[in-house]
Amino acid sequence: MDFLVDYYLELKVLHILSFVSWFAALFYLPRLFVYHSANLQTKAYTDIVEVQEAKLYKYIAMPAMIGTILSGFLLLMGNLSIMSGAGFMHAKLMLVLLLIGFHFSLGYYKNALTNKTCKRSGKFFRFYNEIPTLLLVGIVVLVVLRPF
Repeated sequence: MDFLVDYYLELKVLHILSFVSWFAALFYLPRLFVYHSANLQTKAYTDIVEVQEAKLYKYIAMPAMIGTILSGFLLLMGNLSIMSGAGFMHAKLMLVLLLIGFHFSLGYYKNALTNKTCKRSGKFFRFYNEIPTLLLVGIVVLVVLRPF
């Protein structure tokens, strides 16, 4: 595990770049769902937005999530002491698990909208779009302030 210590800063850069990309996708995909659900009667529009949703989820959100998880895991392995007596890290990891669940729920809604089986409204997706913001605030507060 010495190589993890040698490359700790590089891993941190990879982690930051990955989670910024992941959050960009998590912020934008529900907004696309708002537009999609508001324009279900316009096939030409939904055809375009379905392509955007699919590409955003498959080529940006999924690789960024994997990069975030892998680099975060390697950062933890390079500094395992942070797990003992650091409740903030346990709380952060719980928020990350919720974020992963949110990510996969977006995949569910993407498929439901594409298959015309989604019963959720644009108003629902406007509220749903706030979840990653709340999780991001919690994660940043925990990591920077380390309240417990």
